[in-house]
Amino acid sequence: MNGKRKMTGTLLTGIAALLAAVQAHAGETLRLATTTSTYETGLLDRVLPPFEKKHNVKIHVISVGTGKAVKIAENGDVDVILVHARAAEDKFVADGCGVNRRDVMYNDFLLLGPAGDPAGIDGLKKAAEALGRIMDKRAPFVSRGDESGTHIKEKSLWAKADRKPSGGWYIEAGQGMSATLRMADEKNAYVLADRATFIFQRDKLRLKPMVEGDPDLFNPYGIIAVSPYRHPHVKYEPAMALVAWMTSPACQELIAAYRKEGGQLYFPNAANPVE
Repeated sequence: MNGKRKMTGTLLTGIAALLAAVQAHAGETLRLATTTSTYETGLLDRVLPPFEKKHNVKIHVISVGTGKAVKIAENGDVDVILVHARAAEDKFVADGCGVNRRDVMYNDFLLLGPAGDPAGIDGLKKAAEALGRIMDKRAPFVSRGDESGTHIKEKSLWAKADRKPSGGWYIEAGQGMSATLRMADEKNAYVLADRATFIFQRDKLRLKPMVEGDPDLFNPYGIIAVSPYRHPHVKYEPAMALVAWMTSPACQELIAAYRKEGGQLYFPNAANPVE
């Protein structure tokens, strides 16, 4: 009889320990650092809730420029990042800070400008040439100026144009994409913006697309789990579950279906990764 009681007590203790382990993971918070564009356009509000519900996880979103998101992740202060600066992403992984990068989606950048188009760039095929004309005319240009993915792209275009912008015409906003667009609109200035944020904000703007379709304006987004080898405290398994969700057919369909006034904001490409 005592043996049965002991066995029963051991079994109950084991079940209690298992339940405690399960509960320790249930309801936890996963930290995601991502770009202002994915947050400001409302995409995350569409794609994250199904994951949170299924996994009983709350995702704490930190919306910053890509450069800052990568820096936060390098310090181990988040578990996963969703960003759009491929060279920075590849370096993040090569440096041992992140693992298992996956393509999620893409759109493109646009050079926007005021109706008067003082630099005469409307309809040009090459963004670098357009930036050269803007600088030659000293036409107002508002830059993100925050090491975001958009700012990184802008700097690469200036380099391709063999120009180094400076002076009163070149204004660094140091803010997110939506705020930068509003500033450029107020100042009748040119600005580089991702298409999703522009579509989301265009009914509030006078700025018009001037240059688009240049392959140099391609804008891919990737998701990367922070390395548990570099930062053992990160929540690697939930982070990889999020990576799996963002690249799953179900989530990719949600991304493809997300539109604003008929315009598709993002194009899923997990099945066709960018090399």
